[in-house]
Amino acid sequence: MRQNRASHEARPLIVSRGVNIYAEGSALLELGQTRVLATVSLDAKVPPHMRGKKEGWLMAEYLMLPRATQERQHRDRNMQNGRRHEIQRLLGRSFRSVLDLRHFRNQTVVIDCDVLQADGGTRVASLLAGYAALFDLADKMVKAGTLSEWPLLHELGAVSVGYVGGELLVDLEYSEDSQASADLNVVATTSGLILEAQGGAEDAPLTLAQYTELLQVGTRAAGELSRQLHAQM
Repeated sequence: MRQNRASHEARPLIVSRGVNIYAEGSALLELGQTRVLATVSLDAKVPPHMRGKKEGWLMAEYLMLPRATQERQHRDRNMQNGRRHEIQRLLGRSFRSVLDLRHFRNQTVVIDCDVLQADGGTRVASLLAGYAALFDLADKMVKAGTLSEWPLLHELGAVSVGYVGGELLVDLEYSEDSQASADLNVVATTSGLILEAQGGAEDAPLTLAQYTELLQVGTRAAGELSRQLHAQM
């Protein structure tokens, strides 16, 4: 269980941009003991449903490396992995909400999020790392003159919140997440706009007041993590 931080405090966040010399954008992010490497690649084609349109496309892939956890997991070669696909859809929807794809016509922006070490909150750490990698891409392209306008529409933040032992906690570690009676992953902007809320009861059903509390606390905490992220970029 958590030590040296209050129930409403997130774990320390550290981010480094430009960590991959080959990727168009990259970032290494640490949220407590959870570490995620995110890279952005530009592919000079779009999927069939986007052909002929005036904007590009964005897709995200998520992978947990074999020793990201205490015991080695088999390398994920199963493309039908349900949890992986659920997280990838969350990442893709969230990133498409903050990137103006009109600047990437006839291109696909591919964001790869690889979990190097997991201690809870891997999907929210992937969201923060992926956004930092997008920021790195945008910064490089604007400075190089290949983009004339800043393409990011919103400042993205994300956090997990949940009830553990009847107490509402922000940014759950694995030991807390495994005991939560309810949890929610909240993706929001610095200004408090909600992009996504994913989760719910693990035990008894939630009241509307409890769900609203999770969403309100999560939105505030996501905004604060977004501000911390931008302060380091």
